[in-house]
Amino acid sequence: MFIEVKDARKQYGSGEATVYALDGIDFTLDEGKICVILGPSGSGKSTLLNMIGGLDSLDSGEMIINGASITGLSKKALTAYRKENVGFVFQFYNLIPDLTVEENVAVVAEIAKKPLPVDDILKALDIEKYRYRFPRELSGGQQQRVAIARAMVKNPRLLLCDELTGALDTKSSRSVLRFIEKINREYGTTTLIITHNEAIAGMADIVVRIRDGKIESCDENRNKVTSDALVL
Repeated sequence: MFIEVKDARKQYGSGEATVYALDGIDFTLDEGKICVILGPSGSGKSTLLNMIGGLDSLDSGEMIINGASITGLSKKALTAYRKENVGFVFQFYNLIPDLTVEENVAVVAEIAKKPLPVDDILKALDIEKYRYRFPRELSGGQQQRVAIARAMVKNPRLLLCDELTGALDTKSSRSVLRFIEKINREYGTTTLIITHNEAIAGMADIVVRIRDGKIESCDENRNKVTSDALVL
């Protein structure tokens, strides 16, 4: 297993105000798979993604990534884990406004240990023609593709996507999902997508449903379709 989550627990507040963001979650995922995690707001899906990505720590339980536990790592060690292994794509693109497309991607490549060639990533995501444009000169879908390029140029083993189509129209959403699919196919990147959109589950290898900090179901998708076939 590439990802193993064992009895993961995370709570906020105390007493009657206690909220269990994760309440004893067990979860595994093989390398190279696309996993879509579904659940309503406040269900715990973003918390689970943040834990796997090393952005937060558990109260109890264990997170094992590629055979190594990241539970209890120091801040310095978690920073190294994120830098070397994880690419993040969020709903809001977080691009640097005063840098061009190429510069937004290159600035990440410069600090990565084994980056992919910037030109290759720009071509793979069909944004090479925008390389000298600034974020404000791009559509939402184009900006999201730049955000994906920035996450992928570091050559991560794990790509974590938090509501990456939430701010996009249907056409842009399909375009972005098509490129997520392409990245997974060409680079074998293990990909987790959390979303409210049930339709996106159709392109997943594994579909996880979370409610109230617990996993309701974790199923192999035996009827997987391409992103182009999704009814968004």
